[in-house]
Amino acid sequence: MVDIDQYGQRAAMGQPKAMILLSPSLCRAARGLLDWTQADLAERSGVSRSTIRDYEGNRHEAHRATEAQLRLAFEEGGITFIKVDGEKIGICSGKAEE
Repeated sequence: MVDIDQYGQRAAMGQPKAMILLSPSLCRAARGLLDWTQADLAERSGVSRSTIRDYEGNRHEAHRATEAQLRLAFEEGGITFIKVDGEKIGICSGKAEE
């Protein structure tokens, strides 16, 4: 049986939820690597600072589009997202040290 999720994507019913690629802790860590404030990330991503604050504070999950905007801003800032142990996601800075 096929189900249509809230984003209009087809998926077999009973399949596990899509893997989260940006957790609140990874969001905070990426900001720390780049030395960005929540306001800096908001400006670079187009996501409101209050949304970032609530997401990082585990008050709500991010929509996939919001997660994509945040990841793109981090990647443009020099962060690389990597798979660790096959399933977990980690980050590293792609910028060379001065």
